[in-house]
Amino acid sequence: MSVMSLTQIEKNISMLPLEEQLLLLERIIHRLRKKEKAAEMDIDTLMAAMAPDKEIRMELEKINAAFAVTEMACC
Repeated sequence: MSVMSLTQIEKNISMLPLEEQLLLLERIIHRLRKKEKAAEMDIDTLMAAMAPDKEIRMELEKINAAFAVTEMACC
């Protein structure tokens, strides 16, 4: 962690007026959602790049075959 511990940060935040605490939370949530979307896009890009790869398709077919029996039993 950086210079401040989580306890110190929490203490400092609790000293802010309620309105500013809520604003801070909204900003943090917005930042986290933005990062989450970026991560999802990166995964989608990687998956699209792997799709034409013959070896990856073969490996996915093996994995699907291995789980086929389990999928039939559960549903």
